[in-house]
Amino acid sequence: MYTLFAAPVFTNDAVVLGILLLILAFIFVTSNSDNPKWQKFYTFVPSLLLCYFIPSIFNSLGLISGEESNLYFVASRYLLPASLVLLTLSIDFKGIINLGPKAIIMFLAGTVGIMIGGPLALITVSYFAPEMTAGAGPEALWRGLSTIAGSWIGGGANQTAMFEVFDPSADLFSAMVTVDIIVANIWLAFLLYGAGMSEKIDAWFKADASPITALRKKIEDYQASVAKIPTLADITTIVAVGFVITAIGHLGADGIAPWIGENFPQLSNLSLDSRFFWIIVIATTGGLALSFTRARKLEGAGASKIGSLFLYILVATIGMKMNVLAIFESPGFFLIGLLWIIIHVIILFITAKIINAPFFFVAVGSQANVGGAASAPIVASAFHPALAPVGVLLAVLGYAVGTYAAYICAIMMQFVS
Repeated sequence: MYTLFAAPVFTNDAVVLGILLLILAFIFVTSNSDNPKWQKFYTFVPSLLLCYFIPSIFNSLGLISGEESNLYFVASRYLLPASLVLLTLSIDFKGIINLGPKAIIMFLAGTVGIMIGGPLALITVSYFAPEMTAGAGPEALWRGLSTIAGSWIGGGANQTAMFEVFDPSADLFSAMVTVDIIVANIWLAFLLYGAGMSEKIDAWFKADASPITALRKKIEDYQASVAKIPTLADITTIVAVGFVITAIGHLGADGIAPWIGENFPQLSNLSLDSRFFWIIVIATTGGLALSFTRARKLEGAGASKIGSLFLYILVATIGMKMNVLAIFESPGFFLIGLLWIIIHVIILFITAKIINAPFFFVAVGSQANVGGAASAPIVASAFHPALAPVGVLLAVLGYAVGTYAAYICAIMMQFVS
């Protein structure tokens, strides 16, 4: 792995967490500064993008290591579900439903883009680098690419399913994981940047973003109507609600996932034997259920702000996993990955242009496929924190179709090889 140092300088997760929080604090202090220079800088560079990009630089230089740290696991299993609960407390569920069918259409367009993008990228590269696709048995390139298809239509559980089904070699799978992380995170950076100029993109799509704007305004008005100075009791209650529902999610997942795996193994194709799947589903459901109760008023004490902090910590840990210098280790594989994601993007943009879909649906529909439940709410929250549940709901759909769609994609890649 290409890094400035032979081994990471900081390996203690307590130190690494301190570094990440220092980065986040610096970004949010400067992004809210009255200094004209900072205001101009953040006009062009979204703060959320920096929360992801700066840790990736630290990882690429070898100051910290995403591979050796457990912070991403902790953030994705504990902070992510808690943040989803707190971000959904004040959500207008009817408002989400009223967003209409375009969100689903864009999600499915993203899925189709991944399904046909893999075979097309493989065909394209085979014309000028046929030796790359000449492998056989466990070293056959299409077997490794099948795991990327699983990851990009659903997530880690679907990727594991493809690994078990097509059995690529360990070395090939390791290279594919690197391609998956780097390429997906490059695209995530573009989406976060695009969120800051969504109005211009919507104008090009001739899209009507008024339902999204109306939902956002309704949420903002509600937040303003219940706002108050939080007490220690309020903050304690908010954190307790987030982590109690997270605990229920873990408790339910620990029972449901193994039970399904033992009694209904055929449902593994839908990722229903994945603990992470059930943690996310239960946490999101719990948050939505609480939005119909008095717990909704916790928003006035800053529930979504605390949920956003948890989400930003997750963003930083995701960035920490990316090493941009790794591209130089397997440039051919990365070329396939880049062509693949470009085809995915082209199909998304063509579809959005045809149905006049807002960029919000393009971004969230894409990330619900490529990033899954860990990053779809991040992209949604880049438009507004309270819109995070839209990303989660689509990501859950990605879990459901991921294994089937990835399997079909893999068979097509095998055919063109």
